[in-house]
Amino acid sequence: MHIDPRFRILTRIESWILPKDFCESIFCIDLGRLASSGIKGLVIDLDNTLVAWSKRKPDPFLIDWFKKLRSKGFKCCIVSNNLSNRETEQFAIQLGASLVTSARKPFPRGFVQAMKAMGTGPSETAVIGDQLFTDVLGGNLAGTYTILVRPLGSREFPTTRLARLLEKLACRLFPKLRALTSQCDK
Repeated sequence: MHIDPRFRILTRIESWILPKDFCESIFCIDLGRLASSGIKGLVIDLDNTLVAWSKRKPDPFLIDWFKKLRSKGFKCCIVSNNLSNRETEQFAIQLGASLVTSARKPFPRGFVQAMKAMGTGPSETAVIGDQLFTDVLGGNLAGTYTILVRPLGSREFPTTRLARLLEKLACRLFPKLRALTSQCDK
């Protein structure tokens, strides 16, 4: 039986961009389930995952969520493609999280730096983010457990808007992705 090479390529692409889980927001993530599956470190995207794009002050709910993470034994690192600046550094400090900037997601380098900062390996790490082609793809390439969340806002960097069009196309091409996530409903 001959399998069309195009099918193999599509299957490979799907495995790279398919998150292991989808949640409406970071606050809906089942932390107990993550802990019981051996997850010790959380690599978390900044823009439109933790706060709306270009916002750099954590609200009280976010501060409490990070306190809850620490009380459950999770180590956290914020990973962003943004350049480092004082506001971003202060944001991470307020949350008690490590920070990796200029990460160049989806390349694994930033994720590996985050795991090194947390002292975790890929099997002990979950990546949480709002984009398939940066957060999920990068997390999957780094060998971590990936969780896609719904973006917090519609205001985004211009290249992110282009990536959202590709996400819609991916949802049409890959039924598993369409079934897992409401990203396709946008």
